[in-house]
Amino acid sequence: MHAIIISKLLPGLLISYLFGSIPTAYLFGKIARGIDLRQHGSGNLGATNAFRVLGKGIGTAVLSIDIFKGTAAVLAASFFFYSHNTAISRYLYVCLAAITAVAGHNWTIFLGFKGGKGIATSLGTLIAFSVIIPGFIKVVLIIIFMWLLTFLSTGFVSLASVICSISLPGFAIIFNLPKEITAFLLILAIFSVIKHKSNISRLLQKKENRFNTRSFLKKLSK
Repeated sequence: MHAIIISKLLPGLLISYLFGSIPTAYLFGKIARGIDLRQHGSGNLGATNAFRVLGKGIGTAVLSIDIFKGTAAVLAASFFFYSHNTAISRYLYVCLAAITAVAGHNWTIFLGFKGGKGIATSLGTLIAFSVIIPGFIKVVLIIIFMWLLTFLSTGFVSLASVICSISLPGFAIIFNLPKEITAFLLILAIFSVIKHKSNISRLLQKKENRFNTRSFLKKLSK
């Protein structure tokens, strides 16, 4: 069992971390505009700052790739690296892969362990879970609806992200999901609160950056 873990399971987690670590927003900023996105806008290496600084097209590309990173990491772990010949359950292993993928995005090895806030990559892992776990698609659809409703009604990306993140463990309990999944969703919530600490502080002080959602939707429709 130990040989299988070392030879196959651990490399799968390493690949998940490295895949999550791809600094999408940073690369698009450098390639498309010749700028370091960490020095523009909010300084965050995520889709929201990419939308603000680099525009709708590049922002959409960054968002899509960051989601894909999470989905691909979890599906690869489940279908290519997991082995039944271990004491580790498939659910536990894909949860570990999801955590390492999101950690890679948040603390990328390629930029001194500083990255984004992990929301898009987290969504990607949840999409992958909907393929692996029966009924999980309900959680994904509810979370997406909640995020859109909160964002469109308030204009705060950070508020929508934090509310959805901290709701995840509750949905795990409501839908009676496996304990490994519940623990993973709790970790995602903790990651989100840690990475949004400054946003939460600004929200409480009423100083957080706000999207004009009406203008934002008009730009998206063009």
